[in-house]
Amino acid sequence: MADKLNLLDRFPKLTLALAGGGSLTLPDDLQTPYAVVLFYRGHW
Repeated sequence: MADKLNLLDRFPKLTLALAGGGSLTLPDDLQTPYAVVLFYRGHW
């Protein structure tokens, strides 16, 4: 299991595939230093 983030930890670089095509790299592609990231399971 991956380590949890603690107070003042930096979010690790993560590249996600987007449902409509393309990708998003976190946190580099964010326009703000603060964000909430939600993950939804695609298929039940």
